[in-house]
Amino acid sequence: MSASITEIQYKVGNESLIRVLDGASAKLQSLLKKQGRLDSGALRIAVIGGGCSGLQYKMDLVDGPANRDILVESNAVRVVIDPKSALFVTGSELDFSDDLQQGGFKVTNPNAIVTCSCGESFAA
Repeated sequence: MSASITEIQYKVGNESLIRVLDGASAKLQSLLKKQGRLDSGALRIAVIGGGCSGLQYKMDLVDGPANRDILVESNAVRVVIDPKSALFVTGSELDFSDDLQQGGFKVTNPNAIVTCSCGESFAA
């Protein structure tokens, strides 16, 4: 038996799916640089069930897109999103704040009908 290498199949999207603002871009570049994958790494954004409003964002730094992902390059950063999550985040903006109490990555999502005060979960 010979081992076969399968190529990862993904789509390329644009900023109409998600746009990375300056604060988030700077923070992500810093985190990826610390991990030694500034040129190859990406931020994965997923929407999962949970949170006080029904849906919440999950974010991880990854090596790149997986099968069926959508890859968006925005503001010098790569973002990967699975097709199901893309339905919920289309048109969103990602920013970062250093604020002590409300700091961190924040998604501004035009599809969210209800958001909670923590800013980490929503209903669409």
